[in-house]
Amino acid sequence: MPPESQAPFAPWQSPISTTDVARSGLGLGFPTVLGEEVWWEESRPAEGGRRTVVHRAADGTRRELLAAPWDARTRVHEYGGRSYAVVPGRGIVFTHHADQRLYFLEEGAEPRALTPEPELPTGLRYADLLVHEFPHGTEVWCVQERHHPDAKVSRSIVSVALPPAAQPDAVPDGRPSAIVERASGSDFYASPTISPDGEHVAYICWNHPRMPWVGTELRITSVADGRSWTIKGGVTESVLAPRWRDDRNLYLISDWSGWWNLYQIGIFGTSPLALFPAEEEFAGPLWQLGGLPYLVLEDGRLAVVHGRGDLRLGVLDPHTGVLTDVDVPYQGWMPAFSADGTVLAGIAYGPDTPRSVVRIDMVTGRVEGLRRDIPELPDVAYLPRPRAVEIEGGLGRRVHGHLYPPANPGHTADGPSPYVVFVHGGPTAHATTALSLDKAFFTSRGIGVLDVNYGGSTGYGRAYRERLRGQWGIADVEDTVAAARWLASEGLADPARIAIRGESAGGWTVMAACCASGVFAGGVSVAGVSALGPFVDATHDFESRYVEWLVGPESLYGSREPLSRADEVACPMLLMQGLADPVVPPSQSQAFADRLTARDIPCTYLTFEGEAHGFRRLETRTAALAAELSFYLQIFQ
Repeated sequence: MPPESQAPFAPWQSPISTTDVARSGLGLGFPTVLGEEVWWEESRPAEGGRRTVVHRAADGTRRELLAAPWDARTRVHEYGGRSYAVVPGRGIVFTHHADQRLYFLEEGAEPRALTPEPELPTGLRYADLLVHEFPHGTEVWCVQERHHPDAKVSRSIVSVALPPAAQPDAVPDGRPSAIVERASGSDFYASPTISPDGEHVAYICWNHPRMPWVGTELRITSVADGRSWTIKGGVTESVLAPRWRDDRNLYLISDWSGWWNLYQIGIFGTSPLALFPAEEEFAGPLWQLGGLPYLVLEDGRLAVVHGRGDLRLGVLDPHTGVLTDVDVPYQGWMPAFSADGTVLAGIAYGPDTPRSVVRIDMVTGRVEGLRRDIPELPDVAYLPRPRAVEIEGGLGRRVHGHLYPPANPGHTADGPSPYVVFVHGGPTAHATTALSLDKAFFTSRGIGVLDVNYGGSTGYGRAYRERLRGQWGIADVEDTVAAARWLASEGLADPARIAIRGESAGGWTVMAACCASGVFAGGVSVAGVSALGPFVDATHDFESRYVEWLVGPESLYGSREPLSRADEVACPMLLMQGLADPVVPPSQSQAFADRLTARDIPCTYLTFEGEAHGFRRLETRTAALAAELSFYLQIFQ
């Protein structure tokens, strides 16, 4: 057990309330720019997490295009992604969450269905939408996910015809010619992109049991006759984000060198050309469909994100190999861009700057912040300044993290502070330094935060990602325990007041770490995985084989999963769960809570009706944060 503290912890007074945090995080995403106009997705916590599409006109006015109950959210892979596409001069096409059908919204009209009612409710889903103008008319190309009555799932790339402008009625439901299958045969598809001459479509595909950061293929299909061939990738190479340079050449991102770098390749088998070889990442993991980590500008240069950890914005000249960072007041960028000519739109952030929709004129250098995910900020003195740290883990391995010390202008820490070790989900993901009121809520109350990018995280190359291969529940636990011990050894944290919290895969690590070590005073798990067998049997198709890579054969499950080791937990725990979660079923949290309760280990289990994987509703977010703070105040006494 942790050593006893010397004095009770008294939280500092903070102006940041649970409601402030719950109302923040509008979920801005997937901008589209055409000249002076910009569109983006925006979730609304105060509206139950409903997602709409917002349009910023050339005159600067901003308008919500989809009023309730419309909800532009796709469930492909259950993690979704880009759910809309702009039809220039006419409107938008989007996926509606309630039925997952494609709809066409024209100016001054109501949305009209483009795709038929599926045989099963939400059984036909669409994502990664691409609008292309062919000589014969306008089509939407996208990834279609089909759920079959026998519970099997299949995917393909399809095209959907848009009605001509002179005929505003949508394609009638059930009309066979409305949807044309363009590529099939693989388990997963992503990133369809059509050549400038309209003759070929390039895309990414992969098969079970691989995940897209393990091994993918870049394929080309002839639009005219459907002939297909592979030009890059394989079972141990992650190829992402193809974009056309011209009719016969593509740009792409590949990690065959150990880092996601940019290349150029011909569609008929020419050798790939490295554009800027570097031990940096130029992309992130493909959890959601529709993001673009780089774009081709009008003058042939590439707007890119690159770096280790956080990704910064740069411009790469593919002819000279010169990469120049863009001088902007943002430290990090999400890998989801749009460009039109010399104008760029993206989602940017900083440690004291909210995630923002940003438009940049790459010629004049003009930078416009169009929308922030936190409308009103507290005094900057209450916001913690992250510091990148490297921690020595097991066997001398380096562990990356971001330290957020307590920050409050009215208080000064008197000795070591209580700390919470944050564990991100994924587990193949990355914790950025983007401003988070969730963290500021705690740091302004005198509770520090250490955000750990444990082995397996993205942002530090393939070798760092693969430290988790076959080691889930070991490497991640060792790294988070090492982080907690580092906090104490550096005199930053009171060793008796270090907690751990995480969501989804991070919840697994929380439970496993509380089983494996007595370093933590308590643990908070949100939608955590506790038992591998039931998880594999019940989870969605995208991750259904992921455990094979993360852990190995079923014979290892018992030694690794937290539920089998729950008798080793000696600290209090708070478990929270959405009851409509299709990714991690509620039974995972329930079983672990029951095991702790049977042993008289203090455990609070909170459930939320209607919430899925990630809390979206204002009332849920408020209640969950209040419960978490209450838990820390109790265990830190």
